[in-house]
Amino acid sequence: MDLRWLLTSMRGSIERMAFPGLIDEEDTWWEKDPFHILVATVLSQRTRDLNTYHASSELFQRFNTPEEMSEASIEELESLVRPVGFYRAKAKAIKEIARLVVENGGVPRDIDEMTRWPMVGRKTANCVMTYAFKEPAICVDTHVHRISNRLGIVSCATPDETEMALRKVFPKALWCEINGTMVRFGQKICLPRNPRCSQCPVRKECAYPDKK
Repeated sequence: MDLRWLLTSMRGSIERMAFPGLIDEEDTWWEKDPFHILVATVLSQRTRDLNTYHASSELFQRFNTPEEMSEASIEELESLVRPVGFYRAKAKAIKEIARLVVENGGVPRDIDEMTRWPMVGRKTANCVMTYAFKEPAICVDTHVHRISNRLGIVSCATPDETEMALRKVFPKALWCEINGTMVRFGQKICLPRNPRCSQCPVRKECAYPDKK
């Protein structure tokens, strides 16, 4: 399978289609800032994309800097991020993350260092490396894990296994394109349930047994 063609075809299909009610990249105004990306990705864990967007927007409108967030009360943070799953644990985590960012003078540009912080796993750290620092990394969330296995690019049981397998399959020059492309494709076409296979530009290459 031509992997560059695969990503290009996915992007082309979603750019030509309108899906009201979905959040597009330009709506998430915080995505260019390492601190915002880190916090928003923590909030996104086991949470629907739309809920992550609403909670992150409310949070950053109230506390836009790590200094402000580190000084916020847990109760107010919980109130702001309530739309996300496990909001109490995440409120504590983002307050501590904000404190660490202030203490360290910024978000670390290192995956191993980031994963020592509360609720920061490989997916979250890879997202920061990809979107904030433009470093080659593969952020494997639920969409990337589902689509890459559904297409038969890899065959893995967990997102971490999928990340390591994709690193061997995709050339490094394409790593940063994988998450952004597959997330949008997974939100619009390759849905978890009832995927829109008739609208899929890579349907003939797909190994998914239930495609229609």
